[in-house]
Amino acid sequence: MSTVNEQYEIVIGLEVHAQLLTQSKLFCGDSIAFGAEPNTHVSPITLAHPGTLPKMNRQAIGHAIKMGLACNCEIEKKNYFARKNYFYPDLPKGYQISQHTTPICKEGFVPIKTEAGEKNIRLNRIHMEEDAGKSLHDVNEFNTAVDYNRAGTPLIEIVTEPDLRSSDEAFAYVSELRKLVRYLGVCDGNMEEGSMRCDANVSVRKKGDEQLGTKVEVKNLNSIRNVKRAIDFEAQRLIDMLEAGETIKQQTRSFDAGNGTTFAIRDKEDAEDYRYFPDPDLTPFDLKDDFIKEIRASIPALPAERVAIYCSEYKLPEYDALVLTEEKETADYFEAAIQHTKNYKAAANWLLGPVKNWMNEHSKSINDFELKPEQIAALVQCVDDGKLSFSTASTKLFHLLLQNPTVAPAILAEQNNLIQQSDSSELEPVIDAVLEQLADKVAAYKKGKKGLLALFVGEVMKRTKGKADPKKTNEIILEKLK
Repeated sequence: MSTVNEQYEIVIGLEVHAQLLTQSKLFCGDSIAFGAEPNTHVSPITLAHPGTLPKMNRQAIGHAIKMGLACNCEIEKKNYFARKNYFYPDLPKGYQISQHTTPICKEGFVPIKTEAGEKNIRLNRIHMEEDAGKSLHDVNEFNTAVDYNRAGTPLIEIVTEPDLRSSDEAFAYVSELRKLVRYLGVCDGNMEEGSMRCDANVSVRKKGDEQLGTKVEVKNLNSIRNVKRAIDFEAQRLIDMLEAGETIKQQTRSFDAGNGTTFAIRDKEDAEDYRYFPDPDLTPFDLKDDFIKEIRASIPALPAERVAIYCSEYKLPEYDALVLTEEKETADYFEAAIQHTKNYKAAANWLLGPVKNWMNEHSKSINDFELKPEQIAALVQCVDDGKLSFSTASTKLFHLLLQNPTVAPAILAEQNNLIQQSDSSELEPVIDAVLEQLADKVAAYKKGKKGLLALFVGEVMKRTKGKADPKKTNEIILEKLK
C-alpha cells in the first residue's frame, strides 16, 4: 500500500458497547453470567414467546446514569425505549429494544492524553439497549447454531462525535474508557470475552477540507490493539481508493485479526432502515433528581483526580501516579497502605516493584495478593528504621513474608537473622580490616580517587554477608579516611 497519509486527514468516530455489571438481563431475571452452556440462561421472555412482557432493570439504569455523570453528560430525565426492527437469527424477537430519540445521557466528553498532548473527545450520546445472542458457525458442519444466553444482556452504547484524528487517539480513548467503566464498577471491560466491544467509523479527506468523507464502519473490534490496527489498515485502504480514483461506498466491514485486514459484510443501513418506534410494552420512565444525586454521590475518585492528589499531596512522580491509578484495585490498595505509613514514595516503590513483579510472575491481580496493605507499610517501616536495607527486604524478607503472612515482618527478619548491623562497635573491626587490606586503595583515595569509597563499602557488605547498615558503614569509613 502507498503511504500518502500526510496529504489526508483521518476522521474517526467510535461506538463502544459496554455490558453492564448486573446480575440479570435488561428486561427479565435471566442470569447474564459468562461461560454457561449454550441456551441455559434463557426464559420465555428472552425467547420472546407470545404474551410475555418485559420489565425494566433498575440497576442497569443506575449504571447508565453513573457512566453519563462520569463523562460530563447531561442526564435525560424523561426516557423511553424504542424497537429497532431488523431480522437476524440471534435476535429472538425480530427487533432490538434500544433508545433512539431519548438517549439517557447526552453530549459530554472524555479527556485523553497522547504524545501530541491532551484533548477532550466529545460524546454524542450514551444510550441503553439489550444485546443480541450469538451465532456460532463452527459447531455444525452444515448449519449455523445460535446461543441465546447473551440475548437481552444490558448494554450501554457510548457514541463519540467524529473527533478522533489518528489510531493513537483512538487507542488512548478506548484505554481511558475501559479504565473508567472499571473504576465505576459498571462493566468489567473484558474485551476478549465481549463485555466491551468497539465499532470504528472511519473516513478520510484531503487536509483542509471541511466536508466529511464517506465513512465505513468496522464492527466488533475485541481488543484495544485491534482498534488501532483496524483503523490504520482501513484509513490507508480508503486513501489508496481515492488516489486510484475509486468511489468509496458506505459499508459495514469486519476486521481479520490474523492478517490485519478488513473485509466487507454489507452495505450500511441508515437509521430509517430500522423503522424505530416506541416500545408499547414498556412505559416511559422519569428520573427524579434525588435518584440522580444518590448515584452521583456513589461515584468514587476517578483516575485523573487521584493522579492529581498523588502528585500534589503525596509528592509522587507523575509516572508513579499514572501506573498506580491504572487499575482501581491497585490505587485502593495503595491508599489503604498509606494509612499506616507516611513514606508515600516507599509505599509506591513496593507496589511498583516487588508486588508488581509478583503479580506478573504469577499472572495474578492485586485482588489475589495475599499480603494486606498494612503488611507492606510494615515492610516500609523496617527499612525506614534501618533494620534492613530495601535490597534485603525486597529479595529476602518479602518472600519469607509471603510464606508466613501471619508473622510480623520485623519479627520474621529477626528470626531469619536479617537485621542490619548498625552498632559501631560491631562494624569498626570489619571496616579496619578492610582498610588495612586495601591500603594501596586508601592511598589512592586520599590522592583524589573518591570513587573508591564504593569499593570499601562493598567489601564491608561482602564480609558481613549484606548485614552491615550501608548508611552507617559509609559514615564510619568517611570518618576513618579523614
